[in-house]
Amino acid sequence: MAAKPAAPLIFTFDIGTSSLRTALVDGRGRRLAQTTAQESYPLRVTADGGAELSPAILNRAARKCIARTLAVHRGPISGVAASCFWHSLIGTDEGNRPLTPIYTWMDSRCRADAATLRADLSERAIHARTGCMLRASYWPAKLAWIRRVDRSLFARVGRWMSPAEWLYREFTGQAQCGLSMASGTGLLNAHTLAWDDALLDRLHLTPAHLNELTEAAAEPAHSSFPPLAAARWYPALGDGAASNLGSGATRPGLAAINVGTSAALRVMRSGPVRPFPFGLFCYRVDAARHLIGGAVSNAGNLRAWCLRELRLDESRLERQLAARPLPAHGLAVLPFWSAERAPSWDEERRGRIDGLTFSTTALDILQALTEASDYRIALIADLIVKQERAAPRFIVSGGIHHSPSAMRRLANILNRPIYPNAEPEASIRGAALYALEREGASIAPLRLTRPIRPQAAAAAAYKKERARHAAMEPPEPE
Repeated sequence: MAAKPAAPLIFTFDIGTSSLRTALVDGRGRRLAQTTAQESYPLRVTADGGAELSPAILNRAARKCIARTLAVHRGPISGVAASCFWHSLIGTDEGNRPLTPIYTWMDSRCRADAATLRADLSERAIHARTGCMLRASYWPAKLAWIRRVDRSLFARVGRWMSPAEWLYREFTGQAQCGLSMASGTGLLNAHTLAWDDALLDRLHLTPAHLNELTEAAAEPAHSSFPPLAAARWYPALGDGAASNLGSGATRPGLAAINVGTSAALRVMRSGPVRPFPFGLFCYRVDAARHLIGGAVSNAGNLRAWCLRELRLDESRLERQLAARPLPAHGLAVLPFWSAERAPSWDEERRGRIDGLTFSTTALDILQALTEASDYRIALIADLIVKQERAAPRFIVSGGIHHSPSAMRRLANILNRPIYPNAEPEASIRGAALYALEREGASIAPLRLTRPIRPQAAAAAAYKKERARHAAMEPPEPE
């Protein structure tokens, strides 16, 4: 017999680049697995760097997931929480009707506008103030690009917001912007925890164009879903913040690695923001906690590309890759199918595969792309380890969990033990824990799982390949 859920129940969204999930989490931080629902959706990509989502498709996906989760369990729900992919934005009129698509973090059509901002402003000063680079991933470049290519559209937008804020307003009539989501825009001053007035002025915006900054829960003005009508709707967390919370990587000595569509490595710190390496980010969890880390744009999306374009048989891949523990394919890859991020941020560099011969196979290419993404995670890990008093233990979450060979390869490339996250839906759990903290619940930390340890011979081989890969890399930003 299943254990009786512990009150209160938190209804939780995980809004991602390629899919949306919902689930209920009980008062002990346990996801009720049978309530988990998922809907995938397509990303519209274009040759010039566009990467958009349809608001209507996202809305339908959310409604389907909500209905399926609520159909499984009908107990009282005290709160609603959300994890949402950072950096993406949508422009609406004052009635919340979308005037733009959802521009995702992958959309790099604003690269030239980012370069213009860097020419006009000190990127180091902006980075120190906001924790974000002046690059295509963030709102300043995207907003400058939208204004440049369609000034009339820019003028008609009454409110710019994240996809989570837009869905909240659709479902409840209320939309608030938490510090976590705000910190991923590139417009929040990481020290004052207010919108950066100088940047807003440069972008022809005022705070009225953005939702109110708050960490307080909202009471719905109306509700599209009666079981959620009495719940408190907590501001969405950025997916990285939720992942750290859901992984238990919340204290010194622990770091979270998430490998899904993209990948990231983050450590959580409390108190004032201290100096951190240029090229890494600093995002808020809330007013008391922040994250230092780096993100890799090209990870699971490269695997998806290989499956689609190279027509690999997914049912055989795990067995085939497990039989290839060493980088014996002779390929060297720059995995920049999408504009890359930390730590070098060379947004004009494109993907490259060196060493192709008539003997190269599709499996060789997939393995080399996977390794190249892992090398970039390892580069970020090296920078993080230098900042910490002791090398942290790495807790790994995300789609990589579905591939034991990929987990083993990551451990070998890092040459460090990695700890699979005991909760596969780390972002769902983390967003729910954020709400439960504010509901007064005390949640026991997750226990570390048995580590996957690096194998000496493979780690040595990958150390040599990392050096070869580094020789292809652009220099770190000046």
